[in-house]
Amino acid sequence: MTQPTYNSTSTLATTAAGIPTVAIVGRPNVGKSTLFNRIVGSRRAIVGDEPGITRDRLYGDAEWEGRSLRIVDTGGILPEEKDLIPSEIYRQARVALDEAAAIVMVVDGRTELAGPDLELVRLLRKANRPLFLAVNKVDSDKQSSLVDDFHRLGIQKMFPISAEHGRGIDDLLDAVLASLPAEISAEGESREESSAGVSPAVPRAPRSRTPEPDERPLVLAGTEGTAENAEAVYETKVAIIGHPNVGKSTLLNCLTSSDRAIVSPIPGTTRDAVDEIVEHNGRRFRFIDTAGIRRKGKTHLMAEKLSVVMARKHLEGADIALLVIDATEGVSQLDASIAGYAHESGRSMIIVVNKWDLVISGKQKPARPTKAERMRESKRPGDRDAYEQRLRYELKFLNYAPIVFISAQSGKGTEKIFPLLEEVATERRKRVTTSQMNRFIEKVDFERASVPMKSRVKILYMTQASVAPPTFVLFTNRAVKLHFSYQRFLENQIREAFGFVGTPIWIKNRARNS
Repeated sequence: MTQPTYNSTSTLATTAAGIPTVAIVGRPNVGKSTLFNRIVGSRRAIVGDEPGITRDRLYGDAEWEGRSLRIVDTGGILPEEKDLIPSEIYRQARVALDEAAAIVMVVDGRTELAGPDLELVRLLRKANRPLFLAVNKVDSDKQSSLVDDFHRLGIQKMFPISAEHGRGIDDLLDAVLASLPAEISAEGESREESSAGVSPAVPRAPRSRTPEPDERPLVLAGTEGTAENAEAVYETKVAIIGHPNVGKSTLLNCLTSSDRAIVSPIPGTTRDAVDEIVEHNGRRFRFIDTAGIRRKGKTHLMAEKLSVVMARKHLEGADIALLVIDATEGVSQLDASIAGYAHESGRSMIIVVNKWDLVISGKQKPARPTKAERMRESKRPGDRDAYEQRLRYELKFLNYAPIVFISAQSGKGTEKIFPLLEEVATERRKRVTTSQMNRFIEKVDFERASVPMKSRVKILYMTQASVAPPTFVLFTNRAVKLHFSYQRFLENQIREAFGFVGTPIWIKNRARNS
């Protein structure tokens, strides 16, 4: 799978850089996300035929005629809808409208005008921003007559486009740029990201490559040129993972001190990955709220299947994974499977036990528990040490991952997460010299390792080949695959000597003469 693209930057940063924001709004299933992906040049938003796929607002960076733009994709707006998720989508869209310097309203050229379209236009006029109408799904000149009916909306700047094929988008962007004040110009280069294989709206002029966010060093103020701070500080990507309805979006909002993600008691509310940047103690963290990962047999809608695929994709592109577990349910087989995804891909891990306040208060779920839930309830211990012991037993392969007990809704315990993230990020990039490893090898008593004689090897020397995750190479006297117990014993000895808290350790062996 291709690596995910993270285009969004903070509102303050883009405003300070003079980068204007363009909001894309409209009713459900008119092609807003397709237009967003086309302009940004990556498959950032999930696209499908089902209405209402996009819910949270998504940000992306684009460039047109040498000027940088910040594009915001919003969910389908139904102003009069009173249900929880549609009303939350509308609230997220209002935030995007407040940030925007220009608004592009997208309508489906193949459907007739409806009352929600007229109501939406009235709301957009109140925003007092330059307003443009993009009549989508006009794929050829023969269909140009489809736009005639939309003159009733009273929007003068109307453009027939095809977001799927890129038709007419150049005229739309030219008009958007012409409406922006001349002083709002891009002084810095925007990142050109089309890693997912979608071509940008226009071929861009060749230029020197701008470092990716995780490659670009952040130098602390007042430390330029000092030897102590010669090591650059890099952006750390933190993916929040878990099965549906464990509190991932609530945790993102708590860590970012915002209402960035839509929160509801309905499982599967989050679909697109929502990311937000937070700077803490000189470090830069990009938190990525992923969709709840569920079993293949439990996903029926196309949007659900794509959201699970995207969650796996964003997990593999992260540095650290926050595995969120519902304290009232305990560790399930699905939790263990999700943790296995992160472990096998080499992500550092922190186990976050959410809703701990419900356990210690003895509150029960409002719904009637099933027989399996009643059995788990009777077996589940109430004190923290016993709970952690049971959790360690269920997730034996994550013995290196620290555990934190929190309540994301009240914020209790979340103050412990940032220090853990800083520690784990440092341990993930720790490097041990070859001389230290050789001295370590001399002190290890390998007779204690319960390994069959035919699988035993003599270690000549050992070196650390790479970091993130720490990878060690053993040079042995013969080419034999390391026995799992031998590898586990050596890993435990390395952790005891050098730490590597929260990160998996990879060990490879190589014969001396190979």
